Amino acid sequence: MKPQNVCVIGCGYVGLVTGACLAGIGHNVICVDNDISKVSALKKGRIPIYEPGLDQLIHTNVKKKRLSFAGSIAEGMKNAEVIFIAVGTPPTDDGSADLTFIESVARDIAANLKKYVVVAEKSTVPVETGDNVEKTINRYNKNNVAFDMVSNPEFLREGTAMDDFLHPDRIVIGAKSKKAEKIMMGLYAPLKAKFLVTDVKSAELIKHASNSFLAVKISFINSVGRVCEQVGADATRVAEGMGLDPRIGRSFLHSGIGFGGFCLPKDLEAFYYISRKVGYDFQLLRGAKEVNEDQRAYFVKKIEDALWILKGKTIALLGIAFKPNTDDIRFAPALDIVTRLQAKGARVKAYDPVAMPRAKSVVKGVTFCKNAYDAVNGADCLALVTEWPEFKTLNMKKMKSSMSHALIVDGRNMFDPDAIRALGFEYHGMGKAR
Repeated sequence: MKPQNVCVIGCGYVGLVTGACLAGIGHNVICVDNDISKVSALKKGRIPIYEPGLDQLIHTNVKKKRLSFAGSIAEGMKNAEVIFIAVGTPPTDDGSADLTFIESVARDIAANLKKYVVVAEKSTVPVETGDNVEKTINRYNKNNVAFDMVSNPEFLREGTAMDDFLHPDRIVIGAKSKKAEKIMMGLYAPLKAKFLVTDVKSAELIKHASNSFLAVKISFINSVGRVCEQVGADATRVAEGMGLDPRIGRSFLHSGIGFGGFCLPKDLEAFYYISRKVGYDFQLLRGAKEVNEDQRAYFVKKIEDALWILKGKTIALLGIAFKPNTDDIRFAPALDIVTRLQAKGARVKAYDPVAMPRAKSVVKGVTFCKNAYDAVNGADCLALVTEWPEFKTLNMKKMKSSMSHALIVDGRNMFDPDAIRALGFEYHGMGKAR
């Protein structure tokens, strides 16, 4: 493999993982961000996000001089052969993606074009964004320097992002020219991955369609779980039976409090917005969103049903991050659950292994605890929200002895109901017979 010079614009979650991993497989990478304080911190070895192993990968490749950081696109583009756009596309009030940062970056790329480059969309964007980026670069490309526009969507899961990048199940490249296709395939050649080469618009749709399908799958099993509770069945066993069918598969069939994080909710909203914009009401997506939102309310109702009156009660919330192995609390179910509990007059104590520093700046009126035992001390209910592995090894006898009421409402079905009840707890799971 011939090492390539790569510029990654955006030092957020996707940009940092992409840049570090590309450097890790031998390329020369410069990551750019207009947040000078973030760039300064990265240059000093401080990593702004939590992702297992990322800090070590960054430090290793900085030391090898394969990875560096800059505060301007001009500096990042000096020697670049491939430029990744990995800036944020936050949701707006109507569900569409805010593409302001994408447009701004496109203009800056145009202003600094000196030689042929491949410009690759790595940010999750609505279909036709590539066309608009290409038009914008051409509009401000005063010297008419040649370039190619491609779509190369990311499929990174927080908590396992580096493994997802280095051992992908597929790499999607949407390209118009064979030259750009060859450059992109050469970039990823060390990964020995399955390539899917498409047109740009199809590549853009693949990401939104994939995440929306997963969201629908989660909402489907949560709806099945609600039926299971009413008839006395077990959603976990139903999901296991469904998952044995290779056409369905077991992944994402876990009854619980629903999905959160930045990707699934945002992409579901964006894809629904796109469908309506082109004249199709994708009702399935709207239904998945409604089911997901209702699961949080239903979880709080379970707590209320068990305690009768929530006003004045203390609820111990275990887990704040939207999933284990990340400190990401964006659209985390915990935030909605806390708001609902507080609205009913409950006091909330919370513990999360890594997400509390972020949560403290967002969540008000919550007592943040040093560990799970501190959180449940004096609590009327233990509410399991995020299935961190360390929660499986808690001394449940010790937990029970310090609680005011031995009640567990398990939003992730992490605990063994029989074992927990044998210890004297009242236990309520999701999608399980009462």
